[in-house]
Amino acid sequence: MVERRTMVPSVSAVQEPILSKEEKWRLMQESDHPQVPDGPGVDEIEEQDSPLAEEIFNAITMIVPFSFLLLMMEILIRHQYGKHPGLDVLVERMVSNVPILALLIFYTMRYKEHRRLQIGLFLASVGIGCRVTYLLSRGSLYVNIRQIPPLCTLWIYAIVQLELGPALLNLATVAAYVWWNSLKLLR
Repeated sequence: MVERRTMVPSVSAVQEPILSKEEKWRLMQESDHPQVPDGPGVDEIEEQDSPLAEEIFNAITMIVPFSFLLLMMEILIRHQYGKHPGLDVLVERMVSNVPILALLIFYTMRYKEHRRLQIGLFLASVGIGCRVTYLLSRGSLYVNIRQIPPLCTLWIYAIVQLELGPALLNLATVAAYVWWNSLKLLR
């Protein structure tokens, strides 16, 4: 005798009708359910993020470390020459230099992939690198204290923003400049 089993649909096999987000939202609003907040859903809020806000956040993540690099360079160059900077001197230098650095970082971060900016950063970094090495080798005390910290910060920033090939070519060009002019960086 063959026993037949009747198949009873399980709870998981029963499917609910699929509703679109708009239909669900309309039904929730019509039901006057007190726990439903008014306004767009979480997915819609995430889609409304501004690209400008993201650019500002990306710029701030670069502005903060490079501002501290500038501060460190200010302190180090003064200690190298036996000067001990006061807080007022450091604040004065930072207040005058950080806004310019912030604007530069914001706009170069925005157009970092453009070929013209890469060429401009390369040329600027070669010039800045040659100037920094010349000043470190033959510059006077007060010229070095005024020029080296912002120039070093800009040079490092330009190297960071350059693609790998141009960055290495830049460093090789500056090294060739140091060798050609017989500059002594280490005494």
